Amino acid sequence: MSTSTPARDTLAHRFGTLLRRPHVPAVAGWSLVCRLPVYLMSLATVLVVREQGGSFAQAGLTSALYTAGMAVGGPLVARRLDRAGRRPVLIATGLCYPAALAALAWTTRPGSWGQLAAATAAGIALPPANACMRSLWARLPLADTERDTAYLWEAILTEVLVIGAPLMLAALMLTGSAALAVTTVAALGGAGALGLALVRLPPGTDPDPGTERRDLLGPLRNPPMLALTAVMAASAVPIGLLTLGIPAFVAAHGSPGGTGVVYACWGVGSALGAVWLGRSQSDVPAAVRFPRLVLAYALGTGLTLAATSQPLLALALAVGGAPIALVSAVEMTLVGAVAPNGSLAEAFTWASLATVLGDAVGQQAGGLLVEPLGARGVFAVAFAVALGAAVLAFAVRPLLDRSTAATTAAECAA
Repeated sequence: MSTSTPARDTLAHRFGTLLRRPHVPAVAGWSLVCRLPVYLMSLATVLVVREQGGSFAQAGLTSALYTAGMAVGGPLVARRLDRAGRRPVLIATGLCYPAALAALAWTTRPGSWGQLAAATAAGIALPPANACMRSLWARLPLADTERDTAYLWEAILTEVLVIGAPLMLAALMLTGSAALAVTTVAALGGAGALGLALVRLPPGTDPDPGTERRDLLGPLRNPPMLALTAVMAASAVPIGLLTLGIPAFVAAHGSPGGTGVVYACWGVGSALGAVWLGRSQSDVPAAVRFPRLVLAYALGTGLTLAATSQPLLALALAVGGAPIALVSAVEMTLVGAVAPNGSLAEAFTWASLATVLGDAVGQQAGGLLVEPLGARGVFAVAFAVALGAAVLAFAVRPLLDRSTAATTAAECAA
């Protein structure tokens, strides 16, 4: 009888239904391949420079310039993606990105202008797979529940790639050099970009060229988008603080070699939390879910204050990290709802950059606070900042409510 229906409404079933929708398997598959370099290339460039005989200072500068290239080029490339569509942008970046990294790995020397230029060019030319795919989820002909499932897929995929991509790099290095590993991963990313560019999608999925007025801030001129971006940046600061506090705690309570295991528990907890809690999320409007999830994330951050050993810290991070992927998923849902339709790729890029900036600020602050306050003091600061982010999320909820309601009304009228 009907009692079997809820049992089938598992997250795996929802993912399976989504991935069987027309056009979805191709774009999801190619975007996965395209994103392989995203979560490991900063580390990989360090390994290449060290393999070439460069110093840690030279390796750090090369990696920093690659990251700076991404930060500067990301919004510009995404803006071009919105104006010109997927195909020209993904083909151009899919060819230029692996070429720049191959040049860095095989034709330049540590500290040379050529290597620094190649690192910067590679960062700028990184194929905009995240922005492209998330804007496609917003435009593909899907039901609202399917769109929510798609953004949850994105959030879980991020956690999987953060954990799995470095492992893939390590496996490639077992069979060859760091230069060969970097070239292989970059080539895969370029191939993924070309594949994603050539997928045929329904009419109207790509934006009409030049439909939006452009200026320096782009979609950030939209008050709900600016408010949402501010909450995302604030919510990322505790992540950066914990990134410094965790190894300090582990070093003070045992062998530093256990740091990687503790970090892994954090990521696993986030992924499992999404799988466990994600099933019922679509029943609540996104603007209502968002501040609640940010508050749950803040309270989870506070669990680290109760840890007195490595195993307890790992447990605190696994349990407390459960809402993280869900926060990310609902953020994507809201970006898709509040951003202008012709600026979706750029809006998703600004959202990602806000998270990266918040993380970087947290790491810098954590580095300055670890010695005077100790790991527990850094955990306390992270908890306080996370609570502040939750307060901000509740404060901007009326703005997000009005914006998402207006978007829904416009879609119904259309």
